[in-house]
Amino acid sequence: MVRTTVQDLAAAVEEPPRQYVVHERDRDHLLAADEMPDPIPLIDLGRLMAADEAHKLREALQTWGLFLVTNHGIEESLMDAMMSASRDFFRQPPEEKNKCSNLIDDGEHLEMEGYGNDKVVTPQDQGLSWNDRLHLRVEPQDERNFAKWPTHPESFRDVLLEYASRTKRIRDLILRSIAKILDLDEDYFVNKISNTARGFARFNYYPPCSRPELVLGMRPHSDVGLLTILFVDHDVGGLQVQRDGKWYNVPVKPYTLVINLADCMEIMCNGIFMSPVHRVVTNAKKERLSLGVFYVVDGETVLEPAPGLLDDKRPPRYEKFKAKDFVFRSTEHFREGKRFIETLKI
Repeated sequence: MVRTTVQDLAAAVEEPPRQYVVHERDRDHLLAADEMPDPIPLIDLGRLMAADEAHKLREALQTWGLFLVTNHGIEESLMDAMMSASRDFFRQPPEEKNKCSNLIDDGEHLEMEGYGNDKVVTPQDQGLSWNDRLHLRVEPQDERNFAKWPTHPESFRDVLLEYASRTKRIRDLILRSIAKILDLDEDYFVNKISNTARGFARFNYYPPCSRPELVLGMRPHSDVGLLTILFVDHDVGGLQVQRDGKWYNVPVKPYTLVINLADCMEIMCNGIFMSPVHRVVTNAKKERLSLGVFYVVDGETVLEPAPGLLDDKRPPRYEKFKAKDFVFRSTEHFREGKRFIETLKI
């Protein structure tokens, strides 16, 4: 199978191909964003034990489902090295990047890990996203498939391993903080992550698009797992979050991270905190890079609201569902532009 990446298309065509163009009914004000009703909170992770910072976190999770973090323990030099290694990878010739391809040997099928595009089932209905990606498993340690990890730049593996070790610490800190806010045992959510639970690093490359009013870098969706830790390009915005049916720009602040809840966490929180729907718009002149680290629960975990959040006045809002089946069904629904979590609401 001959594959054309979005990066190749951006360099070769004036008009984006039809399968990337957003349906006309969804195209109104594609690049426009509403004025924010209140700022997305900036949380100091070093002060989460303080009552005022914990209150900011609660407000962020109830209103936005995401927040920005500073004082997160990842040095600026490591963040610079991670972004530089990502940029160096995507700027290589195609034959070098394809050494990490997500194409399976027969050339007709894709696997999750590796470099390329996401799986396309029905492109005429799907509305493809204007990005290429490098998707790598970082957890558990014994399942890292280094055959898919770039060897150029030479620093890539070491930098990603160090970066992922830091985001893992951030994950646990946030999960414990959320448990405290909800008056649950501090380790309630952390204990949902077994030694076999997976974590993935997804490097997203968004080439410039000559017609940004027609194309999305990433279609509207919510993340499926537990928690996402996102590192975005300093210079180019594009991430938007939906609230009450309106789209808002997530601000770009150098050396901060964006953290959002995902669908499994929404279920376990019994809907008290929400998994936000978000998207990425394209830019006519500049490329954009981001790195999302996605954490999930163990596949055999039965997703259900935490018992400590239920009583006679607070019934469960979601049906029980096994995590691995939830992820599978959510992926199917995403291809149709839907959210599977909506079908589980009681």
